[in-house]
Amino acid sequence: MEILERWVGQYQDEMVREYTFVNDSGMTVSCLNFGCVITKIMVPDRQGKFENVVLGFEEFEDYLDLSPYFGAVVGRVAGRIQGARFELDGQEYRLAENQPPNHLHGGKKGFNSVIWKTEKIVEEHAVGLKLFYLSPDGDEGYPGNLETTVTYLLNNKNELSITFKGKTDQKTLVNLNNHTYFNLSGNLKRDCSEHILQLESDRFLELGADLIPTGRVLASRNTPFDFQHGRRLSTGIQSSYPQNVLVGKGYDHPLVFTKEGENTVMLSDEESGRSLLVTTNQPCVVVYTANHLEAPYSISGVRARNYLGVCLETQGFPDAIHHPAFPTVILEPQDLYYSTTTYRFFANTLGV
Repeated sequence: MEILERWVGQYQDEMVREYTFVNDSGMTVSCLNFGCVITKIMVPDRQGKFENVVLGFEEFEDYLDLSPYFGAVVGRVAGRIQGARFELDGQEYRLAENQPPNHLHGGKKGFNSVIWKTEKIVEEHAVGLKLFYLSPDGDEGYPGNLETTVTYLLNNKNELSITFKGKTDQKTLVNLNNHTYFNLSGNLKRDCSEHILQLESDRFLELGADLIPTGRVLASRNTPFDFQHGRRLSTGIQSSYPQNVLVGKGYDHPLVFTKEGENTVMLSDEESGRSLLVTTNQPCVVVYTANHLEAPYSISGVRARNYLGVCLETQGFPDAIHHPAFPTVILEPQDLYYSTTTYRFFANTLGV
């Protein structure tokens, strides 16, 4: 196992580097010290052919100008916060309105657009990177100095684990995720509409017209949001169900896991034979089918278009601060924020 490193650009007088982790079976994971962006994941299909299974750019500068959070860590709080404001202990905090009138994915300069300090990890059966960032008190409007550590670790089981830890000196909000867009067809040969998603969830959060949870938790049974036995993403993309239509014909919803503790998500592409098993300690996963990705630019030589990738954003409930019934995302000074998710890639050897 090894770690490769190369210089890819410069951002605000700091060097931007790409690190590539290589395991003994040839799987590779590449990431930047800018935004903790995962740029490539190379895994084999059923024929043993290695191809990239995430959306990303070849040139660093494109992440500054074009990226809809490709592969990035988003925070301090993932998702939207209604009205770009919240109260803690009777004090109001106003956040950056980067999606007026709301706050999205940590603000105008969230965790996705800063340089992180790095420390390489080399173990007997795993390699990876620790990334560190101190978000100062008042950063994008949030209270408290927040020390954040992100750990990417690749092992010989073709598993990539992502672990978040956070420590604050003042009560604040924290809800981090990784915003990678997956496409298991390999090198973006097809879109993700025929990918099959299966997960342990029987409820989802209803969204309002502003794409923020209304507070209602809906049963998924007999709707396009029932993935317990596996469902093609196309069934939601093509559905006339109001919640699918609302988000641009597809999914952009938090799916609530059926139990607390460890939960799993399975994403599969029958044609390539590739599957992705996601295991997480988080209470929900936001499934986003890239309903608004169409744009006049290319992603690794492929024109940006809707449904070209699917995000599986394991996290706490979005806008939880405004819904007391939701699990809290408040972090107290005496507590440690801890979130962990593992992505295991494999390919079946059976014919399609």
